Amino acid sequence: MTQQALQTFINKARLSTSLFSIATKVINGERITPSEGLLLYSTAELSFLGMLANYVREKKHNNYTYFNRNFHIEPTNICVFDCKFCSYSRLLKQKTGTWEMSEEEILNQIKSYNNLSLTEVHIVGGVHPKMGLFYFANLIKKIKEIRPDLHVKAFTAVELEYMCRKAKVSYEEGLTLLKEHGQNSLPGGGAEIFDEVVRAQICKDKCSSEEWLEIHETAHKIGLPSNATMLYGHIESYAHRIDHMNRLRTLQDKTGGFNTFIPLKFRNKDNQMDYLPETTVIEDLKNYAVSRIFLDNFSHIKAYWPMIGRNTAQLSLAFGVDDLDGTINDSTKIYTMAGAEEQTPTLSTQELVQLIKQVGRHPVERDTLYNIITDYNLVS
Repeated sequence: MTQQALQTFINKARLSTSLFSIATKVINGERITPSEGLLLYSTAELSFLGMLANYVREKKHNNYTYFNRNFHIEPTNICVFDCKFCSYSRLLKQKTGTWEMSEEEILNQIKSYNNLSLTEVHIVGGVHPKMGLFYFANLIKKIKEIRPDLHVKAFTAVELEYMCRKAKVSYEEGLTLLKEHGQNSLPGGGAEIFDEVVRAQICKDKCSSEEWLEIHETAHKIGLPSNATMLYGHIESYAHRIDHMNRLRTLQDKTGGFNTFIPLKFRNKDNQMDYLPETTVIEDLKNYAVSRIFLDNFSHIKAYWPMIGRNTAQLSLAFGVDDLDGTINDSTKIYTMAGAEEQTPTLSTQELVQLIKQVGRHPVERDTLYNIITDYNLVS
C-alpha cells in the first residue's frame, strides 16, 4: 500500500482523534508510545490495524515474504523447570513421556540431512541437569565438523542461564565458549511475558525477565545475533504485552542485535493451564498487527506457521508479518504436543513457495540473517 492510499483511507475513516494521531505518526515514520500501543490493542478495529501494519511491512520489505530451509533438534524434554503453560517438558522424576537423545543420535540426525541443501539447525529442548555448557559446546563443535556450512541457532536464554550457573561462569564467558565452538545465533524462546507478577504465576522457577534480557544483550555484545518471542493469549493483559514489547524495543535501540520478533500463541492441550480458552484468529491477527506497528526498530515479524496453521499464517501476511519461518521437519514436538494446528510440521520448499504465492506475496528464501538465497519470482 502506498502512503497516499493509506492517507486516503485514514481521512475517510471515522477515527477518534487519538487513532488518527497514531495513524499519522505511523505514516510519517514516527515511533508510537506505549500508551498509544495499548490504545491500538483496546480500541482499534482489525481492518484499521491491518492497513497500518501492512503499510509498515511493505515499507520495510515491499511484497517479500521470507523463509529458510531449516530443521530442528530437540535433545531432550527432561527439564528442571515446571512452567505451567508447557505441554512438552517432563520433570526428571517422571518415568513416562520422556526422551533423552545421545550424542551419537544427535550427530546421526545431522548426518541424515547431508544430501539436503538446508542452511540452519535449530537446537532447543528441556533444561536437563546432565547436559551442561561444556557438553553442548563440544556437541556444536562436532556438528560443525560434519556440516561446517550449517548455521547453528541454539539454546534459549532459559537454557543458557542454567548452563552458565551450573558451570560457574559469567554469561559472557559461557556465550563466548559456545561461539568459539561454532554457535552462530540464539533463538528467542523463554521470554514468555516479562511482567514479573505474571511470570511468577506461569514460570516462576526459571530465569527472570532481567536475566533473559541480559543474556541477549551479552550475546549481541559479542557478535551473536538473536530472535525475540512473546507468549500471548493466557493470563496476560494488553498492558503486559505492550510492556514486554517496550522492553525489547529499548534493548534493540541499544544493541540492534535482534533479527526478528515472533509472537507465540498459547495452546492449551495437556498442560497446567488447560482451563484457559485459546485466542481467536482475530485476536491472533490483531496481535501481529500491533507488534508490527509498535516494534519499529525490528526489521522482521515472524509467524510460526506450525503453531497457527497454514491458513492463519497466510492471513498474517496482510497484518504485518513478513516471515513464515522455514520448511522445518516433523521432528519438532514443542508445539505439536501443545495442540498446534500442524501435527506433522513439515513443508517442502515448493509447498512453502506456493503457500506464499497463493496470497499474492513474493516468496524469498533467506539464510538465518536474512541474506537472500533464492528469489522465487525469478525461478521458473
